[in-house]
Amino acid sequence: MAAKSHPPLMKKHSQTDLVSRLKTRKILGVGGEDDDGEVHRSKISQMLGNEIKFALREPVGLRLWILLSAVGFTAVALMALAFPSQLYEVVFEEEQTATSISIRLYGGALLSLSLILWNGLYTAEKVILQWTLLSEACYFAIQFVVTSITLVELGLFSNSAILLLLSRLLFLIITLSYYYHLGRRNRKM
Repeated sequence: MAAKSHPPLMKKHSQTDLVSRLKTRKILGVGGEDDDGEVHRSKISQMLGNEIKFALREPVGLRLWILLSAVGFTAVALMALAFPSQLYEVVFEEEQTATSISIRLYGGALLSLSLILWNGLYTAEKVILQWTLLSEACYFAIQFVVTSITLVELGLFSNSAILLLLSRLLFLIITLSYYYHLGRRNRKM
C-alpha cells in the first residue's frame, strides 16, 4: 500500500494583502466613520460602544464635585454617628430633646450614600456616574423638603437655617446640572 502524497497546502496571505484587508473591513463595516463620526477598530467595539469617547465628553469639574460630595457626606455621617447632639444643635440652634437614635440612623444612611459617591469617583462608566448623581440629587431634594417642613413646624427662621436650605438648593442645582450634562449627547458641528 503506497501512501498517497497530498499536494502542499496553499496559504492565502490575506493578512499581508492590504487591498484584501481593506475590503474585509469594509464588508464588516469597521474602520470607517459611523453616524456619530467615530472610527471603530473592530465589530465588537462597534457593537458594545467605546468608553474612550465618553472620557472626552465628561463635564468639567465632575470628578471634583463627586470628590467634594463624598468627603462632605462622609464627614457629616461620621459627625452624626459620633456626636448626634452637636449636629442637631448646629442645624436647628437648640438643644436636642429627643433621643439621638434617629440622628445616628441618619448618619448611617448618609455613610451608605457616601460609599456610593466614593465608588462613583473611581468609575469610568457613564451609567454608574448618572446613578450616582441621581442618588445625590434625590438626597438633596428630600433633605430640602424635610428640613423646610421641620423648620416651619418649629417656627425657626434663623440665618443658619436659611443658609442651610439655600446651600441644599444650590447643591441640588449643581448635581442636576452635572446629571443633565452627563446624559446629553454632543452634536457634530
